[in-house]
Amino acid sequence: MKNFFAHETAIIDENCSIGNDTKIWHFSHIMSNCIIGEGCNLGQNVVVSPQVILGKNVKVQNNVSIYTGVICEADVFLGPSMVFTNVINPRSAIIRKKEYLKTIVKKGASIGANATIVCGNNIGEYAFVGAGAVVTKEIKPYALVVGNPSQQIGWVSEYGHRLQFNEAGFATCKESKQQYQLRNDFVKKMESKEEKME
Repeated sequence: MKNFFAHETAIIDENCSIGNDTKIWHFSHIMSNCIIGEGCNLGQNVVVSPQVILGKNVKVQNNVSIYTGVICEADVFLGPSMVFTNVINPRSAIIRKKEYLKTIVKKGASIGANATIVCGNNIGEYAFVGAGAVVTKEIKPYALVVGNPSQQIGWVSEYGHRLQFNEAGFATCKESKQQYQLRNDFVKKMESKEEKME
């Protein structure tokens, strides 16, 4: 029994695993042997290539192609018309399917509209890639990057707000009130009362 929604214009190939409550909208193509988790939403004109893995609650906006080699963990957001690649030096006349590079988008990360992710560069947990950015290197967890090539300009919380760290290296998300620590150029969320700043 099918426990997901697919618009009548969507094409779903054989041997796909699609989770409960997932929605697949107009003119999208889900290719063979891909795994789509529960509660995902794939907009209009989305292509999911063979062996792609999407975790739970991934949101894919219109006109996104997710190519073989890409893994998106839970709660990832892919903005309208953003682009993944999977070959570092494509040539029309040379077959390079065995040279696909893996790209992992970690839990909670967001990639803005029209951004490009050059293959082999992983995106850290809860990182935020600004609209139109071109990612050519690994992105740290909670990092905010913009531009071409992308440059880190700050840090964001799990709710996507800029973090302003004090001299002691602590910051608080203005929406969630979660606290974060910046140490050795890496950010982590403070989990226990002992960890949290006074």
